[in-house]
Amino acid sequence: MNRTTISLIGATVALAAVTGIAVVTGPDGAAAPASPQSASRRPVERSALLCPAPSSSEVGETTYTSFTPKGTGTGTGAGTGTGTVAKADGHRGTAVLTPAPTAKDGRADAGKTGKDSQGNEDSKGKKPGRESGTAAAGQGDAKPVAPLAQAGKPVTATTDRADAPALVGTAEGTLAPGWSVQQTTAIAAGGGRGLQGLTCTAPDTSFWFPGVSTEKGRQDYVHLTNPDATPAVVDLELRGKSGSLASASGEGITVPPHSTLPVLLSTLTAAPTPDAALHVAAREGRVGASVQAADAKLGGDWLPAAADPGPVAVLPGIPADATSVHLVAVAPGDADADLKVQLATPSGLITPAGLESLRVKSGMTASVELGGVTKGEAGSLVLTPANGSKAPVAAALRVTRGTGGKQEMAFLPATRPVGARATVADNRAKGGTLSLTAPEKGKDAKVKVTASAGSGGGEPVSKTYTVRGGSTLAVEPPVPPGLRGSYALTVEPAAGGGPVYASRTLTLPQGGLPAFTIQTLPDDRGTVVVPGARQDLSLLLD
Repeated sequence: MNRTTISLIGATVALAAVTGIAVVTGPDGAAAPASPQSASRRPVERSALLCPAPSSSEVGETTYTSFTPKGTGTGTGAGTGTGTVAKADGHRGTAVLTPAPTAKDGRADAGKTGKDSQGNEDSKGKKPGRESGTAAAGQGDAKPVAPLAQAGKPVTATTDRADAPALVGTAEGTLAPGWSVQQTTAIAAGGGRGLQGLTCTAPDTSFWFPGVSTEKGRQDYVHLTNPDATPAVVDLELRGKSGSLASASGEGITVPPHSTLPVLLSTLTAAPTPDAALHVAAREGRVGASVQAADAKLGGDWLPAAADPGPVAVLPGIPADATSVHLVAVAPGDADADLKVQLATPSGLITPAGLESLRVKSGMTASVELGGVTKGEAGSLVLTPANGSKAPVAAALRVTRGTGGKQEMAFLPATRPVGARATVADNRAKGGTLSLTAPEKGKDAKVKVTASAGSGGGEPVSKTYTVRGGSTLAVEPPVPPGLRGSYALTVEPAAGGGPVYASRTLTLPQGGLPAFTIQTLPDDRGTVVVPGARQDLSLLLD
């Protein structure tokens, strides 16, 4: 066996900056941490985001908001108006979204319903609609949508087309670090009415969606979008309170290149099943995945993927006036999960009455109705291991506001911590609530919140908040002076504090309907730690 030393000469740095991943392994295959002297944090050089087709409703209007925060790796030069920005060193950045056509679901039972993803009857010859800000056009139109011109100022685009397509987005160079796109749709009537909001997702190979349903009165579609030039092959598995809801129709689903495919979840099982969990796994390629849920009584919203299964789950930002909070958790591993259930309130951690713990059996889901658990104060649900359990779980909440015939639902999945920085776009002058949670008792956190310039004008402004360990702080976010249009919020915890989790609730009432949507703020992964250019990697070769 010969021992050969290969100098990386910066190759790992370049790879990490493009992919956002940097792993150095030693001769035994274990991860080899880079020394503080050789490691550095570098901005990513390319980001990809995928936005599903927003709505087939003829009374819906969708706003796309694209934003990259100022900071490491971003330039501030004047843009050209086509998504390109110059930097002092001559490097340039781009951030654009382009339409992706909808593929046909070729499964034998895919067409058993004549309803679309809003629960409305399908129809052809829908109105052409109107657009602004280079908004999404028909499915064959490749015009860019909301091209970003510079960091620190959002760009918006709107459309009311019933055939608005999914979007595939790429940001490169100076506009890649922290790039975020928000998709917000207001639907005045019909199935899925209300406010539907989603932070467009990065492509991946695995997603968990606790809280999906195939019961009567619900129409849940998973939207699969393939950003790449080769087909993606995806397996869809539903799990319920008794385990896997086996169905061959969810296996080996092909998503063609640069296209999107909506799949109705009720076609995956013959038994109507509430409180289920969906696992999306790409066996070939990668996809973006989001679930659009429409309820006959509670309206509709997007259910984003929960944070990867782990022993701890934090679900930040339950609105103070929530009338119903419904938890669904799944234990995807080989062991049962025992969880301690706590609510992080403004004054500290408490245990909801009658719910000291929750057991989730291996491979199954468990659900619990928490009712009006917040009792007029915003809070966050914190699930931690109990009885020595280390089994991973994924979890999400269905949150309802309003009463009687004026009820509206939104979803709040478990999320990753804010980490170094997180951003949410499409904030308005009124109707926003920012929730900050420091779930670990005794570990306070200071958080800087920056409101960007407005899409149509206004000056950025920052404010710092202190979040006590074990509590939730819900605030009206700062608003840019002279605001015109919408703006973005960027959250940055100070070093040395406890972990912070965050969400933004956007409320845009429609008559007497309390229409709202909730978006979490996980770390934007705008930078990555990579080894230094001079670091050597020793490989053992035969």
